Amino acid sequence: MAPRFLQCFLLVLVVFLDDFSVSLHASQDPPLKLDYYESTCPSVLEIVRKEMECAVLSDPRNAALILRLHFHDCFVQGCDGSVLLDDTYTLKGEKKASINDHALKGFNIIDRIKNKLESECPGTVSCADILTVAARDATILVGGPYWDVPLGRKDSKTAGYELATSNLPGANEGLLSMISKFLYQGLSVTDLVALSGAHTIGMARCVNFRDRIYGDYETTSGMSPVSDSNLNNLRTICPATGGEDNKESAMDSVTPNLFDNSFYHLLLKGQGLLNSDQELYSSIWGIETKKLVQKYAENPVAFFEQFSESMVKMGNITNDQSFVDGEVRKNCRFVNT
Repeated sequence: MAPRFLQCFLLVLVVFLDDFSVSLHASQDPPLKLDYYESTCPSVLEIVRKEMECAVLSDPRNAALILRLHFHDCFVQGCDGSVLLDDTYTLKGEKKASINDHALKGFNIIDRIKNKLESECPGTVSCADILTVAARDATILVGGPYWDVPLGRKDSKTAGYELATSNLPGANEGLLSMISKFLYQGLSVTDLVALSGAHTIGMARCVNFRDRIYGDYETTSGMSPVSDSNLNNLRTICPATGGEDNKESAMDSVTPNLFDNSFYHLLLKGQGLLNSDQELYSSIWGIETKKLVQKYAENPVAFFEQFSESMVKMGNITNDQSFVDGEVRKNCRFVNT
């Protein structure tokens, strides 16, 4: 355990940085409006909702795919649709960056929504806005909270292949590194813990949890009969060596298709699937994050309220350059010609 004076210092530092990130973000609020498409495409929200309903009803796991796409978009150049771009002769997209390769899916869902909107309101609704609204609707459709989505983002004409690797937290990221990456985006420690709660749905690949299940999982989980059984199942899915990197397991083994607060209960038990998730509760540096994990485990309403607030905040991270020379793509996979 860290010395008492070090714990106090870290607590003061985290609170200071938390406040700093809020003030930093407040000074950079983008020119977005709830009624941005009121006169140009009044049916935009209905169209997105209907398409997301079809996608999630056909496979509830699609909700997590869209949430992940949105997160990976916003942390690289802001929420500008850059994650949706395919590689071309003149543009290197983000999809094949090491942290994204084989990890991102759901592009076809965004394509379908875009095609519907192009038929209804040609050249009007940006792919960045589509993805942001779709992420909100995906959350609702699996039992999560509602929040209003400010609109008016533009699509970038560039992508950030290198930024994807440097900006996005990895599955084995340490707590202090995660905090640093969130602060860089103008997001707070509270946002980090709340947004991590999105792991209550979705799957993780073996390559991303192998270190965890052959590392300190036994130590943090206390090896009860239940956790022992879970660990054996995980090791069956994901051998220590071999070509099983892309086999998947639910990050929330209790209610994998329901957006709830059970993710935090798993962290309290030391059973987080990813090292980066368990760090929120078990890290010696996690004085503030541990309190937040406990709070959201005990109070699902508090989690839903903070998740909604943090999603709006993350969705407001914008690419300033896209407001100067951005566009509304006709096809989300390619810049306009």
